[in-house]
Amino acid sequence: MNIAIVGAGAIGGHIAARLLHSGQPVSLLARGQTLTQLHQQGLGWSSADSQRQFLPVIASDDAGLLGPQDLVIVAVKEPALAALVPQLRALIGPETRVLTAMNGIPWWFTAGIPALQQQRLSCLDPQGQLADLLPPERILGAVLHMACTNPAPGICHHVMGNRMVLGNACGGVDPTLQKVSELLGQSGFEVQVSDFIHKDIWFKLWGNMTHNPISALTRATTDQIIHDPLTCQLAVRVMTEAQQLGARIGCQLDQDPAARNQEALKLGAFKTSMLQDVEAGKPLEVNALLGAFVELAALLHEDVPWSGSLLGLLRLLANNR
Repeated sequence: MNIAIVGAGAIGGHIAARLLHSGQPVSLLARGQTLTQLHQQGLGWSSADSQRQFLPVIASDDAGLLGPQDLVIVAVKEPALAALVPQLRALIGPETRVLTAMNGIPWWFTAGIPALQQQRLSCLDPQGQLADLLPPERILGAVLHMACTNPAPGICHHVMGNRMVLGNACGGVDPTLQKVSELLGQSGFEVQVSDFIHKDIWFKLWGNMTHNPISALTRATTDQIIHDPLTCQLAVRVMTEAQQLGARIGCQLDQDPAARNQEALKLGAFKTSMLQDVEAGKPLEVNALLGAFVELAALLHEDVPWSGSLLGLLRLLANNR
């Protein structure tokens, strides 16, 4: 397959490195210092079990030079996505499938959920550009259970976890989904195929939509959030709202919210991705992790006061940084 990865950060770099190791050619869309590093030394990759190595890779800041692909893996954070639409357009051919390896709720999430009738999520796709370019029939969703860091431009480090769940945006399983899952499995990932990827997205969102915003607002690690009875209670109340909304759209969550909090303690003094972005001065994934959830609740006339209040605080933080 001709594969291009949009975003050569921690996750995009890790996926590219695994594919390159397996002998699968990959192109990377990158820019700035990252692109310079990729051209001069290649993609730097290391893990807890291996020393850093540099892998030769095709890279460009012009998608037109890469041309249409069989598979495009989008591995950027939500705030960066809208600006990439012109570049994505150059990578899309008549048969191209797009795999979204992103945090939180994606812009296509309402596809495959009858109660939402493919309504557009305006906070994620305000002008409808993404929906126009990438109809849900061509999209594969991914939920990644892995942690990677980006210590320097063009350098990625795999910390832990290697599992990914893949599924069609419209549900069901088709030959392309099977082919992509086999390819990634051969590259060293533990791949699971889901016939309803929305539920897998919702489960991962369940923890991210609480600990990420609270950590960004307080600079606290997850263990501190859970050990404080009031912030722990806030997380439980937001997760309870997500559990109730999930039940309405077929994304039932059977675990107890308090038990999910306790499960997160196993990570120890863990810094969430949003806290890391705050400390690095990067844009925050406000809408993917919380804004889209509140918008979905509004579309279904579901009251989510705790989530709405947390979103308001997070938006003020993001706007005033």
